[in-house]
Amino acid sequence: MPSWMTSTPTVTPPQRDPADVAPAESYRPADPVWVYRDGWRAGVIEAASPRAVTVTYRPGSHHRGTGVDTFTAPYVTSRDADDPTLDNRGLRLVRRRPAA
Repeated sequence: MPSWMTSTPTVTPPQRDPADVAPAESYRPADPVWVYRDGWRAGVIEAASPRAVTVTYRPGSHHRGTGVDTFTAPYVTSRDADDPTLDNRGLRLVRRRPAA
């Protein structure tokens, strides 16, 4: 199980200790993570395989949009800092009224 980061990581993927890198297959859909794409970005796991993970992430801190990309294990680490744009997306319910 990956160790949880409380804040944005400060080292780049090549600087990470291999012992601190969780295998890609240890992640599960909806796990909150940090991904490295021109800096560490908040993301959420969509899918995982033994070789890589697919992540929805925020490409920049000034935009509410998201991107989806595939990352290998050194470019991903667990996150426990809340991101209101990404976290709990599945819990947003839309109440509909039936047509009268």
